Amino acid sequence: MAPKKPSPQAVLASIPELIPAVFDQVQLSTANHRKNCVALHKLHTQAASITETASTTHGHSLKLTGERAFSDAFVDMLNRILVIKKGPAAAERVVKFVGTYVKFITEKAAEEQGKRKTETLSAAPREDDDETPASRFVARLLSYLLRGFIAKDKNVRYRSVSIVAELVSHLGELDEDVYSRLRSSLMERSRDKESFIRAHAVMALSKLLSGEDPDDLEDGETSILETLLDSVCHDPAAEVRRIALLNTPLLPETISTLLTRTRDTDVAVRTLLYAHTLLPSDSTSASTSRAARAANTNPNRLNSPKQLSIEQRERVVRDGLGDREGKVRAGAGKMLAGWYEWAADHVEDGEDKMVSSILAFLKLFDVVNEGGDLVAVDALKSVFVARPDVLDAIVFKDTYWRALTPESALLARAFIEYTDAGQSQETRLEAAAIPVLTAFAFYVQEACNNIFDAMEALDEAKFVEGTHQEDPDEEELEKLESELLDRVFILGETLKIAAKQDYSDEIGRRKMFQVVRDMLAHELLPESLMDACLDVLKETTPSERDIIRIIVEVVNELRDSDSEDPLPSSMDTTLSQDNSHSINVSRISKRNKQPHEMSPEERAQADLVDARCLALCIATLKRVNGSFDENSTLEGVLADLIIPAVKRREPLLRERGLVSLGLCCLIAKNMAMSSFQLFLNQVQSAPEALKLKVLQIIFDILMVYEQELLRKNKDIADRIITFLLQTLEVEESNTVQAVLCIGIAKLMINGLVTDDRVLTSLVLAYVSPVTSDNQELRQCLAYFLPVYCYSLYSNQDRMRAIFTTAFDLVSKVYEELDEDQEMITPLQFGNLFVDWTNPQKAAVSESRNDVPASDVHVDLAVDILKALYDKERSDNDVKVFCQLLSKLHIPQDPHPLGLLCLGTLLEHLNEANPATAKMLTKFKTQFLKQHGKTLDQVKENVKKYAGSGVYREVCEVVGVDPPEGHEEAEDEEEQEEEEEFQVPARDDQEDVAEQQEEEEEEEEEEEEEEEEEAASPPPRRNGKKLQPVPTDDDDDEGEVAEQEEQEDDDDEGSVRSRSVPDSRSPSPSPPPRKNPKVSQRKPTVLQARYESLLLHSYIHLLTHEPTLVRPQMKNLNHPSRYQARPGQHGEHQSRSTPE
Repeated sequence: MAPKKPSPQAVLASIPELIPAVFDQVQLSTANHRKNCVALHKLHTQAASITETASTTHGHSLKLTGERAFSDAFVDMLNRILVIKKGPAAAERVVKFVGTYVKFITEKAAEEQGKRKTETLSAAPREDDDETPASRFVARLLSYLLRGFIAKDKNVRYRSVSIVAELVSHLGELDEDVYSRLRSSLMERSRDKESFIRAHAVMALSKLLSGEDPDDLEDGETSILETLLDSVCHDPAAEVRRIALLNTPLLPETISTLLTRTRDTDVAVRTLLYAHTLLPSDSTSASTSRAARAANTNPNRLNSPKQLSIEQRERVVRDGLGDREGKVRAGAGKMLAGWYEWAADHVEDGEDKMVSSILAFLKLFDVVNEGGDLVAVDALKSVFVARPDVLDAIVFKDTYWRALTPESALLARAFIEYTDAGQSQETRLEAAAIPVLTAFAFYVQEACNNIFDAMEALDEAKFVEGTHQEDPDEEELEKLESELLDRVFILGETLKIAAKQDYSDEIGRRKMFQVVRDMLAHELLPESLMDACLDVLKETTPSERDIIRIIVEVVNELRDSDSEDPLPSSMDTTLSQDNSHSINVSRISKRNKQPHEMSPEERAQADLVDARCLALCIATLKRVNGSFDENSTLEGVLADLIIPAVKRREPLLRERGLVSLGLCCLIAKNMAMSSFQLFLNQVQSAPEALKLKVLQIIFDILMVYEQELLRKNKDIADRIITFLLQTLEVEESNTVQAVLCIGIAKLMINGLVTDDRVLTSLVLAYVSPVTSDNQELRQCLAYFLPVYCYSLYSNQDRMRAIFTTAFDLVSKVYEELDEDQEMITPLQFGNLFVDWTNPQKAAVSESRNDVPASDVHVDLAVDILKALYDKERSDNDVKVFCQLLSKLHIPQDPHPLGLLCLGTLLEHLNEANPATAKMLTKFKTQFLKQHGKTLDQVKENVKKYAGSGVYREVCEVVGVDPPEGHEEAEDEEEQEEEEEFQVPARDDQEDVAEQQEEEEEEEEEEEEEEEEEAASPPPRRNGKKLQPVPTDDDDDEGEVAEQEEQEDDDDEGSVRSRSVPDSRSPSPSPPPRKNPKVSQRKPTVLQARYESLLLHSYIHLLTHEPTLVRPQMKNLNHPSRYQARPGQHGEHQSRSTPE
């Protein structure tokens, strides 16, 4: 028996009871949503069948009474949650149920409509076929929710937007007017002031993106895609950026914008980009079929790494693996593991599928390009970490080494480096079948010969095309050039592998040594391979002296090859012993012709050889750890190659000569002192490329010889610092500015420079609008300034001391700022100082000289309050100062003097501006509440601090007289200092008198003995006479000898050179401190003579020292003894010390 159909009155009566019951259940759990959707749809269907016929002026119309009642009850339930703020789970479940129900009824309506179409296929279509109870319900619900978009209550706006975001995916086809209204409303809410509302608006807009046609947009109208990209990049809330990133499709026109999120300030956004957006969608799919995975592609995720360009891939890997946050690096590793899985899926099955898969993965990067190999190696090591099975399955067969490609050579090098850092090195290398050393030397030799063959083929192609006078085949030449670059890269990778080999095999060592030496002596070897060759040579040579001797031999061979037959294009394959030539390697061979005797072609060839020799010397000097004295062979290189190159006018030769000279200075102190002025002179007029090299040399010398240049003589240190600051001020090149800031920051972080001017200049350079486009400089200072302040308490106090000066300069620049310039506000600048000087962030120092300065914010508050007493301050500055006071950290137990100064300044400060007066009153009230009792106790003993210069300065600023008795306090301090010289008490006067009498008697006896000795002849000891008393001249000689002996002792343990320090050297030794006991006595003739000599030397230094502030461009105005004297044509000088 069929159930009885309820009457319309019963259905209408049950709606107010059943709908609240459904909503009551769905807010408890999402598990009953499906069941309640079925029940609610049944009630909805029954209500939709209840209609009434109404009479109108145009006839009869159908009134949907049941649907109206159902919609009213449903909307009434929604009103209960619209006012609920974000957070409660029950409200979130109701929102989700609304979306689930709309999806349910839309699908049911589509099924019923499909059935009706099949049943009435031959019938004429009716106008109302498109309208269903479900479509009418959704239209009314959407219209009602759009009214909540403009509500004043942010909770109503949030709930309305969140419900619409749930409904958008299930709305089906919408009317054009409804779609336009919905789109415009969501675009407006995407700019709402509340971030959580913007997030849901962006989510809803992303679901409308597929239905938008760019051709239908009016001119100047913003598209949905542009809105999403704008939210990804510029929305201040990280939550909105995350939602926009998740819902923005990965299209060719959006990829470049989405990749900017690798530098997003939020860790979660960066992690999401790597672990979700750039992770191939098929790598996370559980389907094993490639077709099944392709069907499940997500438009918002990467389908293939090849959607990105090579440059974009390298940038993504570099930023991801180099991120400072571990979560981001883990997300980048997950992305690279997905890329490897994608590459493995596109490799055919075979015996060496694992190696082929890795090589296919490496082909995603341009390993030959500069920097591409570093990115590829990092990516490969990340795969090794994520997939240890890949590392264990790698085997290098003999055919692998005979057919090396750039990717396969890089794989072998990365494998050996990664294995070398592991624990199971020998086992894994044996399993990978790494060739023995002798065989590997032949592989290196073959790779070198391949380079020479490629060079010969390229030269022949150019020659043939030039002789036929035809247009060269660009594609053919590019192909040959690309092949040459590939072979150079392969040889470089094999040399890096050779540097990691075990050289216990003597035969293999000798073979590798001979191969590398012959390569260095070949004039066609690319200069980019010299560093790798020297690394191998260092492993195969027992000592530095032997390496330098070999390099000098190679330089001689290269310079001799100008007039001889060129070397063969391939290397000899015979095995030979180590070279032990009997030639004098301390000298560099001279050419048969002088430069003025050469033709232009010969001179150009000679310059190329000299440039090559200088590059070889630079690479060698970088690897020298001993002093210049320990490697006497370098003297010939310096005199005959480096010094002449410094005198040349050609930029390349001069640059390499200066770099070589700078490297020599790092291991020869006297040479550095005599050549330092030369490098300073180059900064003024050198081109940018040379200026960068010279500045690096200057800072290296300052770091190595800080004692001589920055610590001993304050005048010379001030000149050097002034020179660097003036160069920074007038320099226009961003790169040079960055190098200067990096060098000065290194000097300051190491405590070599403590000048407040330098710190002020760096702070101003950090915020100046002139450096707004110099990202390298800004990044350097953004790291340096916090680290410098937090490392030592004394650094924080130094930063505090420059606050007022720096703030005034920044405020003045900000007022004169142009419209097209950008700069932080004075308030933001003050917040930086508050953060940098925060004692809570300072690291605990173990240095005894670094006294804890927990009162640095107290001193900063004193400085700010002093500035408030300046009547000429603008209202904006006063407002900023008052805002900064509330952000300072005043410790629980500050120093009494600082507390007294702060209390005095607050007590007499009166602010006329009501706004600032309110902030000052709040700070003063909080200060007195915390330290009022302690301040009263300090004021009771104010006489104790009345003599302090700091407190007297505060009183002068306030305009009050210091407390009476401050002179007495000063007298008390002087009295305490002279206590030890006071007359003893009366009880001890008798003992003191007895002691004085005894001392007088002893002095009389000594005087009598001296008179007797003067009258008697000189006595003998051991048959020899005593030496006579030295005269003044003898005193001078003895004192000079003692001075020289002391200088030798001071130089012990430091790097010394054979050169004699120039008389104008900027590193004089300061006068020795006087002994306090001796200074109380009358100086002897010897002492007076010695002090006069030191004073004369110091005056001579100040009057004859060439200025370092505005150095003039001169050609070696500080010649060292290694330079050739005039008339000697570059010959090496004698090593005798000039007078």
